[in-house]
Amino acid sequence: MPTRTPNRALATLFDETGWSRGQFIRAIERVGAEVGFPFRYDESAVPHWLAGSMPRKAVRPLILEALSRKLGRPVSAHAAGFTKTPDPSGEAPDTVVGLADLGSADMDPSRRGVLGAGLFSAAAAVPGWPDVRDRLEKIRADPYTRIGRAEVEAIAAMTEHVSDLDDRFGGRMARPMAAAFLVNTIVPALRATASEEVRNALRSAAADHCYLTGYMAMDEREDGLAQRYYIKALELAGAAGDHLTYCTTLRGMSVQAVDLGHGPLALRLADAAAAASPQAGPRMRAFLAGQQAHAAAQTGDRIGALRRVKEAEAAMDQAESRAKAFGSYDPSALNYHIGQVRYELGDPTGAVTSLTLADRLREPVYRRTRVRYNAMLAERKLETGHLEEACAGWDRVLDDYPHVQSGRCDDRVRVMLSALRPHLGNAHARRIFERGRPLLRAS
Repeated sequence: MPTRTPNRALATLFDETGWSRGQFIRAIERVGAEVGFPFRYDESAVPHWLAGSMPRKAVRPLILEALSRKLGRPVSAHAAGFTKTPDPSGEAPDTVVGLADLGSADMDPSRRGVLGAGLFSAAAAVPGWPDVRDRLEKIRADPYTRIGRAEVEAIAAMTEHVSDLDDRFGGRMARPMAAAFLVNTIVPALRATASEEVRNALRSAAADHCYLTGYMAMDEREDGLAQRYYIKALELAGAAGDHLTYCTTLRGMSVQAVDLGHGPLALRLADAAAAASPQAGPRMRAFLAGQQAHAAAQTGDRIGALRRVKEAEAAMDQAESRAKAFGSYDPSALNYHIGQVRYELGDPTGAVTSLTLADRLREPVYRRTRVRYNAMLAERKLETGHLEEACAGWDRVLDDYPHVQSGRCDDRVRVMLSALRPHLGNAHARRIFERGRPLLRAS
């Protein structure tokens, strides 16, 4: 029997963690639980891996993610001794090729389940603004094709249309369309001949589309996939010199992280977004400071969170007085953030007040947002002892819910059913429970 070569790379990483064998296995189990993978190794597996036995293919990403989270940096398969050559993605990736692969896999129903099982990484390699513009390789030009402003405007219009569908109906319906457009229209355009001005505008439009597609993947709780789209959006925005989309994407990654409970990461991403936008207008400053406040509150930083709330309020006052145009971040969104800050800081009653105001100010077109945030408002009302008010709020949620295809909305209805179960002796609670249960099954 041939002798195995000890995996010195993995041994070095294991020593760096300071873990015992049992702690290593439990960290991998936690990652497996997040993605529904039944990990059933015991600590006796660790010395076998260190001695050169290769973990099963499905287990290796769990090991890499556990190590990345502990060490606070990305750990590749090559760095852990699982491959003999460095990962291609680690060396000046071809953004256009990667984008085509990502979108093609997302379009294919037979591959989507595997793609969606990717892990959200708390240690993903987020490119910094000073470096990101150098990461886009030269696109191989098609000498027979040349594009101009008209093609860029068409791509931006299509992204806007998909965004409107997402707001009204949820990401489950709109994302396949977005992925198909990315592969069939945006990627060929990125490979075409164009002036440098048009090329940068095209990269910027492509970054917007990637950000939107990532947001829709997050809405479906396919968080690893969303993160991959977001990274592509950062690469394209950086190559285009587009601070706005770059900062918006970093903020979106912070929203995802805070939603998953990674408070310190969410705060780092929100702070990075603010730092990368030194000349932001007042609405953008409010947009960024509101997220910084929420992330700071989740980490327990009361002083920092309240300071960011004041900054967001001042910026929003300035933005609303300057222009009548409706912006993507408005007083409703700001009051949602204030409600989240109040809740994280232990004030559920104050959270109810802010979320109620947010609902009153919200534009009616945002149906998916209405389902999620009004469900959250009902949860807070129940927590403060107002069962019948909570049921009235959930009744409104269930009016909208059948019209929205969204994993995060599904989550809120599951929470509703769980929260109502101890109160089924109450006629209002029982009616809402009996109304909601078949709707969730249908989704």
